[in-house]
Amino acid sequence: MKGNPEERAVALGEYILETGQTVRAAAKVFGISKSTVHKDVTSRLRRVNHSLYDEVQKVLTQNKQERHIRGGMATRHKYHPEEPAAAQGE
Repeated sequence: MKGNPEERAVALGEYILETGQTVRAAAKVFGISKSTVHKDVTSRLRRVNHSLYDEVQKVLTQNKQERHIRGGMATRHKYHPEEPAAAQGE
C-alpha cells in the first residue's frame, strides 16, 4: 500500500484498533515493513489524528505487555504440539 503516508497511517491505525493485531501482523496484511508500520502509527498518526493515535497506543502497549506470554506459548507449541493449552495450570 504505497501512496500518501498520512492516509496509510490512518488506515493502519484503524486496522490495529479494530483487530487488536500486532505491528508485525499489520505489516503482513498491508504488505509493508514492520518499520514502516511502526513509524506510521507512532509519529505520523500522532500528527494526523491524535485521538486515533491515543487509542492505537493502548493496543500497542497491551500487545507489548503480552508478547512474552505469546512467545512462551509458541515455544511450548513448538516442542510439545500435542499438549492442549489448558494443561498450563496443571
